[in-house]
Amino acid sequence: MIKFDSATKKYGSTLALDDVSFEIGEGEFVFITGHSGAGKTTLIRLLLREVSPTSGKVLIEGRDIKSLKSSDIPQYRRKLGVIFQDFKLLHDRTVYENVKIATEIDGRTTQEEEKKVKKALDEVGMISKSNLFPRQLSGGEVQRTVIARVLVQEPKIILADEPTGNLDPQTARQIVDLLDNAAKEGVTVLMATHNADIVDALKHRVIHLKEGKVESDKAKGKYEKND
Repeated sequence: MIKFDSATKKYGSTLALDDVSFEIGEGEFVFITGHSGAGKTTLIRLLLREVSPTSGKVLIEGRDIKSLKSSDIPQYRRKLGVIFQDFKLLHDRTVYENVKIATEIDGRTTQEEEKKVKKALDEVGMISKSNLFPRQLSGGEVQRTVIARVLVQEPKIILADEPTGNLDPQTARQIVDLLDNAAKEGVTVLMATHNADIVDALKHRVIHLKEGKVESDKAKGKYEKND
């Protein structure tokens, strides 16, 4: 599903990723760990095709995404669900409208897509809050809405960059459990995080970055608190 083949990324003279190689299979849940500046966000930006590697390759389903034409990038990104720490919800739209917007084509949503919106909200426990606005929600409820917006797109890959950073431990675990459920349904999940407790509790594969390099890649290893 995902393959980094000796991928290196430089921003000017700054080396963000250095000869990174790994493969991630379909339906696999992988944590990306490392201190700030280790390369986690750059790795996600490469997958989003916001930037391209300076050398090496990033392949999705066997295709080198650097070869994508600019006109092909929006279609490619429809395979991806993206969850950020800062949420990126529209504050003047309700919970339902924020999720529905992900299904709209030319400003329209079909009846079948509206059913998908309700199903996604139900899956994350937010159907009863459909008519509320983001300012009326707790942090955990906002993040559940974001996950519903991702799920309704039926992505092949979910990229989550510090999605539990501002949440209390119990809520953080609930959010990660929702992502874990998506992986069990066959979605590939990459989650960049500093949350050692979550990583240790779930015991999924951990790719640990340090100074842009893969320092370790453990199938069910403990979080390495050496940053």
